[in-house]
Amino acid sequence: MDNINEKIINIQKDALNEIKSAKESKKLEDIRINYLGKKGELTSILKMLGTLTKEERPVVGDKVNRLRVEIEEALNGAVMQLKKAETDVKFESEKTDLTLKGSAQKYVRRHPLQAIFDEVEDIFLGMGFSIAEGPEIEKEYYNFEALNMPASHPARDSQDTLYFNKELLLRTHTSPVQIRTMEKMAPNPVRVICPGRVYRRDTIDATHSPQFHQIEGLVVDKNVKFSDLIGALEVFIKKMFGEERKIRLRPGFFPFTEPSAEVDVSCIICGGSGCPACKNNGWLEILGSGTVHPFVLKAGGYDPEIFTGYAFGMGIERIAMLKYGVPDIRMFFENDIRFLHQF
Repeated sequence: MDNINEKIINIQKDALNEIKSAKESKKLEDIRINYLGKKGELTSILKMLGTLTKEERPVVGDKVNRLRVEIEEALNGAVMQLKKAETDVKFESEKTDLTLKGSAQKYVRRHPLQAIFDEVEDIFLGMGFSIAEGPEIEKEYYNFEALNMPASHPARDSQDTLYFNKELLLRTHTSPVQIRTMEKMAPNPVRVICPGRVYRRDTIDATHSPQFHQIEGLVVDKNVKFSDLIGALEVFIKKMFGEERKIRLRPGFFPFTEPSAEVDVSCIICGGSGCPACKNNGWLEILGSGTVHPFVLKAGGYDPEIFTGYAFGMGIERIAMLKYGVPDIRMFFENDIRFLHQF
């Protein structure tokens, strides 16, 4: 019994000293196996219980169990300390010196659509316009009804428009922003452009996409004339495509303007002499425009007997394709770095 007690004391002393001096996780695991394993020191003592009396066995067994718990706790604490020390060393080795001079970075290019957005906005901001925005999930009233498109209008059909329910849809143009702006501004003058993303149920091909971008313009005031619209568009087109560009207006139809006009620009490729890009007629269609319809003025809170206005709308992808000579609208959305690096 005395020999066993002495051995337990020696095991306790040796195990705790070894744990305290261990510097590696592997060393701690070796200590665990040596003292607590199936063939370890404490197991060898338990095998000696058969040599003890009935009264001595529970005393020795209790001492061995207490020592096992003590060694396990010491090992667990040492493992945690070692892991913390290893983590501290790793963090220190990976520490970034914020005082170091930064390395040179390649310059970033704007997406061509964003570049066109910025350029169009800068041109109209320079002409006294401000920017207005609205929700992409729109009410049917603002997208259609207030823009003089009754329930029978084909544009409201579900084969062209993405509906959530009978009242909500993904806006098909940015014109709803014009109505919302007029409601807020009436009866004060309005001079805004409305940029944004729009959606239609279109089949994807070289010139169509179910998601694309528009910028629309709206001016409402007293004594606004159609000639004011022509002047504004001429300034825009010359700044966007070059001073040598000419514009042409053709009669058109839009429910929210009357009279309406399709606007063409002299071909950017051939200068108007005729080429495949302009189908040999020297002109490229660029946008739609017209005088704000009296019904739309009323919907926005303006008296059409006192106020007049003009509106225009253009597709950003269309402008970009013409300006940069991009043949396929899908190229803007494929995120091909080879394509984007050209701009």
